[in-house]
Amino acid sequence: MKKDLKANMIVVLCFTFIFFGFTGPVLADVLDNVKSRGYVHCGVAPGLPGFSSVNNKGVRVGFDIDLCHAIAAAVLGDPKKIKLTPVRLRDGFPSLRAGSLDILVHRFTWTLSRDAGGVDWVRTMTYDGQAFIVRKDSGVKKLADLDGATICTAQGSTMEINTTDYFRKHNLKMELITYKGMPEAFEAYIAKRCDCMTTGAIGLAANSQKLPDPENHIILPERISMEPIGPVVAHGQSRWGDAVRWILNALIAAEELGVTQANVDEKKKGSDNPEVKRLFGVTGDLGQRLGLSNDWAYNAIKAVGNYGEIFDRHVGPNTPLKLDRGLNALWNKGGLMLSPPIR
Repeated sequence: MKKDLKANMIVVLCFTFIFFGFTGPVLADVLDNVKSRGYVHCGVAPGLPGFSSVNNKGVRVGFDIDLCHAIAAAVLGDPKKIKLTPVRLRDGFPSLRAGSLDILVHRFTWTLSRDAGGVDWVRTMTYDGQAFIVRKDSGVKKLADLDGATICTAQGSTMEINTTDYFRKHNLKMELITYKGMPEAFEAYIAKRCDCMTTGAIGLAANSQKLPDPENHIILPERISMEPIGPVVAHGQSRWGDAVRWILNALIAAEELGVTQANVDEKKKGSDNPEVKRLFGVTGDLGQRLGLSNDWAYNAIKAVGNYGEIFDRHVGPNTPLKLDRGLNALWNKGGLMLSPPIR
């Protein structure tokens, strides 16, 4: 009897070890945790102008930061209830899997290996493409001119594989020098430890603001990849993932419906559009289905505006980055941005 009991215990322990060994720790429900704790803990880029950087008042601002504010407004009713932790590529995913962060709102590309590695992308927030920046006096005009060049990028980034694959495919030689993060890679480029720097075109435009002589550098016109980038949550957090997904969808839908930060109150009170009424919870119970109040979308839009307003405010044509919408325009304006029906 004792032998059988001992054998059974060994079997149970083995199954427990196998289960936790493959799945990792079981995390508490993040949506409930955020509500009880009273703030959203966002992992963000350490310093990327337009997306996540500290302004001259010592406040961290940017496109990514506004999404954190929108989430807090929708979930907690107050956009200020956020905690921002700058994280690098190598630290972000482990921190998210361990439950140290609620969400990564960062410039991380959605790939199969990452998505199958204990984290989930909720949807694409921006579309980017890998590009290369060089000094004007280098004489480089196109990627083929980089044959034999030294190239800086970040360790563990999708840029490593993309660059290696592209140069091998086109029978070009290069030396790839990697650093622990994009800031360090860009610093190496500034210090002339490499001939060029590569990352997403949007990231290059943002980082070029840090150059002491930006007029002496050019971003080459070719793009060697498509980089879908968006917020990331821990695997298994479907309630939290659904909430974040539909908060971002609501910001995109608001732009399509003509709802702005300035007219959101007017639209909520007086719109006859059934889509607007559902969006604001005037009709239906969509908020309750997400585990949120029925005015979740109204609160988010009231806090930060619609998707287009956020883009224009931080990275658009009238900002130092001077980015066009491109693929990040709405689907009915030549881009890829759309929200599934909010109904």
